[in-house]
Amino acid sequence: MEVAVDIILGDCREELKKLPSDSVDLIFTSPPYADRRKDTYGGISPDRYVEWFLPISLELKRVLKESGTFILNIKEKAENGQRHTYVIELILQMKQQGWLWTEEFVWHKKNSYPGKWPNRFRDAWERLLQFNKSRRFKMFQEEVMVPMGQWAEARLKRLSDTDKTRDVSKVGSGFGKNISNWLQRDMAYPTNVIHLATECNNKNHSAAFPESLPEWFIKLFTEVNDTVLDPFMGSGTTIKVARKMMRNSIGIEILPRYYEMVREDLDKDITYQNLRLL
Repeated sequence: MEVAVDIILGDCREELKKLPSDSVDLIFTSPPYADRRKDTYGGISPDRYVEWFLPISLELKRVLKESGTFILNIKEKAENGQRHTYVIELILQMKQQGWLWTEEFVWHKKNSYPGKWPNRFRDAWERLLQFNKSRRFKMFQEEVMVPMGQWAEARLKRLSDTDKTRDVSKVGSGFGKNISNWLQRDMAYPTNVIHLATECNNKNHSAAFPESLPEWFIKLFTEVNDTVLDPFMGSGTTIKVARKMMRNSIGIEILPRYYEMVREDLDKDITYQNLRLL
């Protein structure tokens, strides 16, 4: 089976306009965070971040299929002793664009090294915001199920009468539960907290995330031969993982040295096909 790998050198604000509407099944990307990567990507001020990103998110909305999903890996920053609100402001403005903010995942960096500042400790997590155009999006939850593990050993030993029925939610959410449904099961659905180590081996890019991060979302939201887009390609992790999983992929990168690095990596790998260099 052939998969197409399309890497593009250029500014995604312009290059996205050249992509067909309703053509992408999953967008998975991590744009430069506010005031970060100044030596490479220039560093966008947190006060200007929303203004900078909204034209991009509008184009992403155009190219995404109605059944598709957009996963945005992003992180706040502390400024003048408090958290800046640019991520929250961006979410609200994207909702004004017509995006549905359907879920928020948390990436717990389980190997994060310790750190301390006068009024805070080091962050060991990042946001992965899920946006959709429609409530009827593709999702394959069984693909990311996990072993029952210690939760089953502890929680399912002594079930109360309430645990054995679909009881009414005590907080008025409308959701009940029947814990006994999980008896005799080997696998369970995960939570929205993803426990993964950070990337320690890729020294060619200052902000590379582990392959297992895009892999998890590609499993959850796409099928073989679907198309995955990363408009901030960087070292090409999303593109390479998508290709290995037999998904078509499109990567856009503004810096020539990262674009060339990804192209060279793909040139060394004879298993990919249909690479179009623009």
